[in-house]
Amino acid sequence: MPRAGMLRLCALGLLVLLGAAEAGAQDYPERAVTIVVPFPAGGATDLLARLLAADLHDKLNQPFVIENRPGAGTTIAAAAVARAAPDGYTLMLATTSTLAISPSVYKSIAYDPLRDFAPIALVGTTDFVLLAHPSVPADNLVGLIALMRGKPGAMTYASAGIGTPHHLIMAMLLHMAGVTAQHVPYRGSPAALTDVLSGVVPLMMCDLMPALPLINDAKLKVFGTALPTRSPQAPDIPTIAEAGLPGFGAGGWFSVVAPAGTPPAIIDKLNRVMIAYLGEHGVADKLASLGMRPLVSTPEELGRYIVSERAKWAAIAAEAGITPQ
Repeated sequence: MPRAGMLRLCALGLLVLLGAAEAGAQDYPERAVTIVVPFPAGGATDLLARLLAADLHDKLNQPFVIENRPGAGTTIAAAAVARAAPDGYTLMLATTSTLAISPSVYKSIAYDPLRDFAPIALVGTTDFVLLAHPSVPADNLVGLIALMRGKPGAMTYASAGIGTPHHLIMAMLLHMAGVTAQHVPYRGSPAALTDVLSGVVPLMMCDLMPALPLINDAKLKVFGTALPTRSPQAPDIPTIAEAGLPGFGAGGWFSVVAPAGTPPAIIDKLNRVMIAYLGEHGVADKLASLGMRPLVSTPEELGRYIVSERAKWAAIAAEAGITPQ
C-alpha cells in the first residue's frame, strides 16, 4: 500500500478510536463507581469523600460508593487503586500523604505517585491544630517547647499513621523548635484523638474539626493552628507562627485520582463535574464544617502540583531527620 494511503488509514483509525472514547465518556458511568478512601469511616477525609460521592451521584445518575481501606499511611489504598482497571470505575480520594509524603518516609511503596495515577482534580485543603491532654504542664506553645527541651525525647505524640500530614507537620514543628519527641502512629485520626483525650498519649497534631468541640469544651489544650493564616472556624486560636514559632506554616490537601490509563475523556468529565460542584453556593460552608477550604484545578494543574509538593515534603522529611522505614 502506498505510504499516503497507509497514513490516511492510520488517521482514520485514530479518529474512530477517539470517537469511541468520546462516546464512552458520554455514557459514563453506566454502573456504580467506587471511591477508595485511605482512612477509616468517620474522619474528615471520609466525610469529604461522602460529600463528593453524593454530588457525583446526583449529577451522573449512578451510585458512587465509598470503600474505606486504611493503613500504612494511605499506601495500602493507593496500591490497590494503582492496580485497578483503568476504566473510570475505581477512583481514590488521595491525600498529601498518598501523592507527596509517602515516597520520602517509606523505603518502598507498591506504586509510583506520578506514573501510576491519572490526576483528576484538587478538591480542598485542611488545617491542623496542635493539641495536648490537660495534664500536660504547659499553657502555651512557648511553654510546651520549653518543656520538651528540658526532657529531650520524653514526650510522645500521636498521629494518624506514618507518613500522614499529622506525622510530618509535627515533625516539621519539632525540627523548627529544635526539640525531640517520640512518634506513636495510629490507624487513622479518630483512634489517635481518642487516646490523646484519655491521656494515653499527651500530644497530637490533629485535623481541626474533629478536635474543635473538645477544645471548646476545654477537654483538650490547644497551642495553635498549622496553616499560615487563622482558621475561619476557629478565629480565636492563634497560628503556630503567631504563638511562638515564626515562619511555621503547613496543611493537608485532598485530590481525586484514577488509575493511570483511564481515558482522558472520562478524566475531563469527572473534572468538570467536580469543579462545578466546588463552585456551587453553599459548598464552601459544607467544606468549612469539615475544617476545609475548597481548591480547584485542571488535571494538568494537579499533576504539576503533585511534583512540587513531593519536592517540598521530601525536603521537610530530610530536615527533620526522618529515616525511611
